[in-house]
Amino acid sequence: MRGRVLRHAAMAMVAVAAPAAGALAQADPSSASTRAAHAAAVAEMAGRSDEDRDFASRGYLGTLADPVIRTDAGTVVWDFRRFAFLDQSQAADTVNPSLWRHAQLLAKHGLFRVTDRIYQVRGFDLANLTVVRGDTGWIVIDTLSCTETARAAMRLVAEKLGDRPISAVILTHSHSDHFAGIGGVLTAEQRAAGTIPVIAPAGFFDEAVSENLVAGPAMNRRAGYQFGLALPIGPTGAVNSGIGPATALGTRSLPRPTREIAQDGTELVIDGVRLRFQLTPGTEAPAEMNIAFPDWNVIDLAENANVTQHNILTPRGAKVRDTRLWVAGLTQAIERNPDATVMITSHGWPRFGRDRIRDFLTKQRDAYAFLHDQTVRLMNAGLTADAIAAQLKLPDALAREWYNRPYYGSISFNARAIYQFYLGWYDANPAHLAARSPIDAGRRYVSAMGGTAKVMSLAQAAYGTGDYAWAAELLNHVVMGEGAPADARALLARCYDQLAWQSENALWRNMYLSAAADLRGPAATRPSTSQSGLVNGLSLAQAVDLMAIRLDPAKARDLAITLKATDTDEVVSVRVENGVLIAGKPSPGRSYVTVAAPRAELLSMLLAPSKANPAGNDGPDAVRSLREMLDKPSPSFAIVVPPPSGG
Repeated sequence: MRGRVLRHAAMAMVAVAAPAAGALAQADPSSASTRAAHAAAVAEMAGRSDEDRDFASRGYLGTLADPVIRTDAGTVVWDFRRFAFLDQSQAADTVNPSLWRHAQLLAKHGLFRVTDRIYQVRGFDLANLTVVRGDTGWIVIDTLSCTETARAAMRLVAEKLGDRPISAVILTHSHSDHFAGIGGVLTAEQRAAGTIPVIAPAGFFDEAVSENLVAGPAMNRRAGYQFGLALPIGPTGAVNSGIGPATALGTRSLPRPTREIAQDGTELVIDGVRLRFQLTPGTEAPAEMNIAFPDWNVIDLAENANVTQHNILTPRGAKVRDTRLWVAGLTQAIERNPDATVMITSHGWPRFGRDRIRDFLTKQRDAYAFLHDQTVRLMNAGLTADAIAAQLKLPDALAREWYNRPYYGSISFNARAIYQFYLGWYDANPAHLAARSPIDAGRRYVSAMGGTAKVMSLAQAAYGTGDYAWAAELLNHVVMGEGAPADARALLARCYDQLAWQSENALWRNMYLSAAADLRGPAATRPSTSQSGLVNGLSLAQAVDLMAIRLDPAKARDLAITLKATDTDEVVSVRVENGVLIAGKPSPGRSYVTVAAPRAELLSMLLAPSKANPAGNDGPDAVRSLREMLDKPSPSFAIVVPPPSGG
């Protein structure tokens, strides 16, 4: 089971870099080059359909009176007032006008009537929560990122539509912004009893646990950049996350489905409602499914269709997605639902009208097909990933549609992802076989160009002409190779500011501004979200996998332990030798220390050392010895400056 872990991970505390107070205030105002780029964006936007404003507002029933959502301890999880700056019609001069429009639409929050049986709570989190009126209760589709926002969403549903029991919960896919808020929909007792169906696609639980075990700490740090978790929300900070307003940071849980849909085309009748499931594994998520309501001509495309171009490879890091499977899944959705008159999705707003839905699905499908086919064509003609990314453009018939704009995914990133899917990172040029470290390369480039002062002069000149990307490339060599001098960091941060102001892509904007904040430093850390509910979902074997990838060979010494969960009958034997931690059957002739306790206590023992160990034998000493061999990953490791070790 090596190589499996939980997204958002099993660290007891995750932290992200936070800018020093007032750091973003050091940014330059929007430059002449940036204002010119914005004017060009406005000109390009002219004449496009604005039906999205109707779709995003249609059926509005109201929102919560209290604009702040808090944890039970009073910590703020969500504050609708943070997005009030988007109320002004004209874009701020520090935000791309196209992104501003998109952010305005996604910031609309409240309960919306989609049909007389289907409602959505939107704008409470990164994703949507959908409720379907059954004969006796609510069928809830997707449960947001955390308990607090999901609980608030269900409270709003009760306020506007009346109290009804939960008939079932359906989780469309294995990403945590769609399942980790289950605690706000079902109580712990209801989940433990398993009497209320929790339905998910085949492989959901394993994929929800597995996607990020090996790379969890790195993914979390990179996700902090991608979603701008350390940035203030506002015209000079994060304005949007591309597929939703922002990510809520609250209490998360990992649900175990009572049923996984294993057969494509499965039909169920739940509380009087007929549902047909289309399995789409390997598309936007490893385990995902669309849902049709054939009696109502309604389809739910989960996250396979979106109000933006999506990611073939997410910047936070993950396995590359299979574009061909994604295209095939959308083609099947079109062919299987020719009479659909309403379409909902897990992010963004619905679409109404048979022709509009078909046109939307066809053109979004074709955009992914074009990216795939043309990337592969150019790849087979000998172009590298970077060369393809620099020249590939969608045809105007596809590019002009708002839902194909690069608010979340981008042509540049997706072209390189498709190349990587087939050929990996190596471009076949032997000059890149043994690449130098960023520090060594930076030092050599700076020396070759005449020294730090010369490179700074070149970068300043590029900045002055609005060539911010080239200036950033030059300055990155100085920062990495010359010990991150303050003047180079400051100018590089200013370059990233302008690139952020120009960016139509919300994630690129967040990453540029997160980098600028880190460059201005000093960086601090702050806790993000409670992961205890996710950690408690780990099996013993998964917990051991988590420990194996943290083993420091310099600290490792031979050790053998058998872990027994007295309440679940899980047994895992662990041995450390040759600088690796291996789980398997006990080795003949080897003496193992046995540690027995309920699974939750064993997980606390292994992953939360502050907890007292319940075992009465020599187990605690053995477990303590094992923990002492483990690294504690840094939650805020250096990205845009050299690491303290100089590695």
